[in-house]
Formats: sequence, C-alpha cells, structure tokens
Amino acid sequence: MHHRIMASIAVCAALVGASTAMAQSDDYPNKPVAVIIPAAAGNSPDIAARLIANRLGEIWKQQVIIINRPGAGGLVAAEAARGAPKDGYTLYMTQASTYTVLPIMQPKMPVDLHNDFIPIGLIGEQPIAVSVSPSLGVNTLSELIELVKKTPGGMMFAATNRGGQSHLTGELFRIRANIDLTFVHAQGASASLTDVIAGRIPIMFEGIAGVSGAMKSGAVKVIAIAAEKRVPDYPDLPTVGETIPRFESKGWLALMAPAGTSENIVRKVNADLRTVLDQADVKQKFSVIGTYPHALSPEETTEFIRKEEDLWWPIVRQVAVEIKK
Repeated sequence: MHHRIMASIAVCAALVGASTAMAQSDDYPNKPVAVIIPAAAGNSPDIAARLIANRLGEIWKQQVIIINRPGAGGLVAAEAARGAPKDGYTLYMTQASTYTVLPIMQPKMPVDLHNDFIPIGLIGEQPIAVSVSPSLGVNTLSELIELVKKTPGGMMFAATNRGGQSHLTGELFRIRANIDLTFVHAQGASASLTDVIAGRIPIMFEGIAGVSGAMKSGAVKVIAIAAEKRVPDYPDLPTVGETIPRFESKGWLALMAPAGTSENIVRKVNADLRTVLDQADVKQKFSVIGTYPHALSPEETTEFIRKEEDLWWPIVRQVAVEIKK
C-alpha cells in the first residue's frame, strides 16, 4: 500500500509539473528575454542579433536584450549560456566556429555543446566569397585553378583568422581543387584586403560583405561565392559549386536554448523566429551585412549543425596539426 501511495504521489507531482510547464509556455514570454551572443558590439553577428531581438520583442510585446560575451572563440558565451535558467528567458545565439572549430581546437572544453543546448532554429548564413587581385588576370574560378597549377610552388591566399571560416574555406578549396595554396594570416579583413588590392597576395577568402565595397570599386575581383545557389544581391556571381560540385562554405548563426527548456517554448520561439526571418525588410537589412536568412525547424537545425561538423572537423584537425608544427 505504501508503494502505491508513493507511486500515486509521484504521478501527481509529474502531472502538476507538466501542467505548470504548459502554463508557463502558454503565456511565454511574460517578462524580458535575454539573448547571450559570442560577438562584440557592432560586428555583423551583433547587428543580426539585435535586428532579430527587436522584431521578436515586437511580436512578444516584451523587451529582448542582447548580452555580448565575446572571447575564447565563442567559449565565453557558451559557458555563460549553459549556466542560465532553463525557463526560456535566457537564450543563446551561437556561430559556426563554436561548433565547427572549438571542439577540435579545445578537446577538453568545459561545455558539451550537444548536451548542454537545444537548437531552436537557424538564423542565417554568411557565404564566403573568393576574391582575387585584378593584376592576377583571371576572371573565373576555372582560370584561377589552372593558373595556380601552372605556378611553381603554388600561390598564397589571405584570410582573416587562423582556424576561422575564411581560412577553412581556403583549405577546403585547396583540397577539393587539388592545388597548392599557402595561407597567410592577417590581422583582420581590412589588412587582407589591402594586401590583395596591392597584389602582394593574389587570392582572398572572406564573407561577401567584407569585400563588396572593394568589388564595386574594382579594387578586387570577386569571382565566385561559396553559397548553395547564387545570391539575390549578386545574380551574376557564380557559385563555387558551379565549378567544384557541392562546394559550400558559410558562417552561420543559430538560436539555442539551454537543455531542459520546455519543448513548447522552443517551438514557439522557432515559429516566431521564422516569422521574423520572412519579413522583407529583415532580409534586406541582413543582405547589407552579407547574411541570408535560412529558416529551419529545431530538428532541421540539429541536422544542419551535424553536417557542418562532419564537413569541417577533418579540415580543422589538419589545420590544428599545422599550427602545432
């Protein structure tokens, strides 16, 4: 009898807990929501996050606050978000490198990305462009590949950060095109751009927003973009995949919640996020920072991240070995 009573109490407690969680998610959010991001104020992920936060705030009739936690390649933000309450009032915006680079570069991470967070939805992608110095005299990706193959010792390429998405794109391109390329580290995109404009470094991999101004002025020549398909802003710009099949490389932003957050809350935030990403002026403002909305369900976002890890982890391992030499 005692066991039956205890079992009944346990069932009742579970039902009460479930109904409480349901009630909490039914009126969610009923107070301000914070979003922890790994970006410093003013850069493109921060701009994207604030735009999304403003629009979600309009839908929810609640303030959505951005908390900047840059540092350690995204680890600072991930640690802060992991320790947040699991009530949906502290969310986490992650970026590609946190999942594609950190687990390899820091194998003893204090955060378990797969078990500490639940994907809510993808926010957007930031495809990497292939740019060349006009003095190189090539107009297409095929011409570039042929020229590199004919050049003794190959060529150098510039990218922003060692182990960052632009660098990894160059390494993947080297492998897939079977050419000899050597990475040259620069202190920021502007330094890389200066070297390419001057012709000191012939090739550059960088997000399209970082080179669009120089492209429009003719200071550099953008010959391809590593997006799944041609982007609306540059319809005449071929994708890398048109020359090297299934070649894609992009930075990306995704919204997450601490593991244990109610599924009802995750679904609601996903639905509202998708509404925001479908707004025409949001798409326009995103394009200015080289970001293209890509709405996915929580399950699709999980699968997207796993595929990105499968693609990039082998490349990052190779880069990590070279760094240690």
